[in-house]
Amino acid sequence: MAFLSTPATFIIILLLLLLSAFFSSSETSILSINRYRLKHLVTQKHKGAIRVEKLLQRPDELISMLLIGNNIVNILASVLSADLGHRLSGDLGVAIATGVLTFIVLLFSEIIPKTFAAAYPEKIAFPASFILSPLRTTLLPLIICLNVMSRILLKILGIKEVSMGSNALTPDELKSIVNESAEELHEKDQSMLLSVLDLDKLTVSDVMKPRYEVIGIDINNEWKVILKQLTHSPHGRIILYRDSLDDVIGILRVREAYRLLAENDFDKPYLLRAVDEPYFIPESTTLKQQLIEFQQQKKKLGLVVNEYGDITGLVAVEDILEEIIGEYTTSISPSIQEEVKSLGNGLLLIDGGAHVREINKVYHLDLPITEAKTINGLILEYFESIPAVGEIIVIAKYEFIVQEVEDNRVKWVKIAKR
Repeated sequence: MAFLSTPATFIIILLLLLLSAFFSSSETSILSINRYRLKHLVTQKHKGAIRVEKLLQRPDELISMLLIGNNIVNILASVLSADLGHRLSGDLGVAIATGVLTFIVLLFSEIIPKTFAAAYPEKIAFPASFILSPLRTTLLPLIICLNVMSRILLKILGIKEVSMGSNALTPDELKSIVNESAEELHEKDQSMLLSVLDLDKLTVSDVMKPRYEVIGIDINNEWKVILKQLTHSPHGRIILYRDSLDDVIGILRVREAYRLLAENDFDKPYLLRAVDEPYFIPESTTLKQQLIEFQQQKKKLGLVVNEYGDITGLVAVEDILEEIIGEYTTSISPSIQEEVKSLGNGLLLIDGGAHVREINKVYHLDLPITEAKTINGLILEYFESIPAVGEIIVIAKYEFIVQEVEDNRVKWVKIAKR
């Protein structure tokens, strides 16, 4: 390079090092950019985002272009620095120039640019795309040639072509993103998003009202009793049965029954005009699927049945929605605060009908999740009989002290961590 003066050679090497830093930072920033935020910016017609998205549509061409550019400028810088070193100090100067250039490239063209680009990908990627887009078009013949040759060599070595993969996220990955977004998301919003992602893991048996809590009307009762139940019913729909839930007639539309009552002085036979066919739901149905079924079937509640066809409880649309957004303030069911009372020193007084999973979620406990859904069910499952008041049952790392037993079930129990 004798035709270049020493100052000119210095300047060219400096420019080549800047180009090397540009290619290094561009590669890191574009490959590090958040793809979902990028898609959002594209919908907002952000010009830089649109250019970057086009570059990422063919990542193999993008990487090839950046590698070509980076290697060309690094090789040229190496050649020029060796020539400059030879001019200044002969063979020793070549060795010194090589060592100095290696240090400078690593520090100023690799480590620092890539670190900054990883920290601020959008600040680097969007402006860089203005240069990279036309550069890819210019180098496209060379890029295609190199890619074809690389594929041929890979096939010769027995390596199949590797797909670039999908950007789709699994539910668990989405949950991780939501958990990591605590600073950007309101706590309630975060909780709702996590609950939605859990809908396909929970079944209707996890949120249903157990059979002993199901409110219904026995059509064999006296007419005065039925009228009183209708008048005081807090629900828009209620189960109508004969003698017991094992003989369900259907779902009574309370508002329709009121209308008929106002228009006619009707009795029991007329009551059946406001009754829909019973809707049965297998207890293994996921909440996600059941929400879809409620919508498609235009139903608002259904009776949950086990594998033998026995009714085990009742689930309504509201129960699934409460799983997502939390309890309604107007709900007539006892709230978690009513079912659990803190006695201090980590001691809790819990209603036997409280759901184990909800207790774990709200109070950050680790009670065993088994086939039993309620605290009462959990105790009976482990104790294998109905305990007496005052009995102590140890389950996992918790001590259960029975406080009240009613109708063959544990009504209240104290729980303490051992």
